[in-house]
This record gives sequence, C-alpha cells and structure tokens, in this order.
Amino acid sequence: MLEHLISRTAPRPLGKYSHAVIYKDLVFVCGMGPRDFETDAVPGLVLDEKGLRLDYDIEAETRATLQNLRTVLDEAGVDLKDVVEMNVFLTNMNDFSKMNRVYAEFFDEKAPVRTTLGVASLPGNISVEMKAIAVRPS
Repeated sequence: MLEHLISRTAPRPLGKYSHAVIYKDLVFVCGMGPRDFETDAVPGLVLDEKGLRLDYDIEAETRATLQNLRTVLDEAGVDLKDVVEMNVFLTNMNDFSKMNRVYAEFFDEKAPVRTTLGVASLPGNISVEMKAIAVRPS
C-alpha cells in the first residue's frame, strides 16, 4: 500500500504531486527546491522589474533546498542519514563546487550515492533541485 505525504511545513508543490510517497520501508521524495515555505521566495534570487533573473546565490539555494528536503524526510519518519540515493539538478554546472561544499555540510563520510545533472532550466526560477530515496530504519 502506498502512503502519499503532503507536507504542512514544506513549500507547496508547483504541480499535482506528493512531497513523498512511502512504500514499505522506502521513502521517495519529490524534486525539492529552495522556495521558502511561508513566503514562496527563493533565497538569494534577484529579479528585474519584468521578473527576469538578474542574479542568484547557489549556496543559499542549496542550503534551503536541503533544509526543505530534511523537512519532508522528518515528516516521513526518516532523516538525511537514511537517504541512500540523491539526485541533484543544476541549471549551471559551474555551480557544482559551491553546491558540493554546502552539500557536504549536511552529510558526513557516509553520504548517499549521488548523481548531479546539468539541466536547461527548473520551474520557479530556481537554480538547484534535489530528489531523494531514503530507507526507514528497521
């Protein structure tokens, strides 16, 4: 039986999907971005009067993304230490080292396997998105 989780404290989904789907001991978390739960603002994002992106802070976005991911994991009964696979999507692969530095603040030497992909764009004017699979402790 599948359990669908819609978080009450993570940013609202931009489409019709759950924050997480739980199947037995597996927790599949959707692609999470850095939007603030209360304001919907993206940390470090600077837009012009037409709503076009002028500047962004990949470190602030990475930190907020991992915090949002942690929020959903917590509600599913797991933590970052229970993540076995992480996928990271960056709109600019030149941001890899900065993202990686912040990412390392959240994981120790027993970090999950990870794939980082460069993508043309992400919804909501964000520069980073992450999705995860975690295993509930027995």
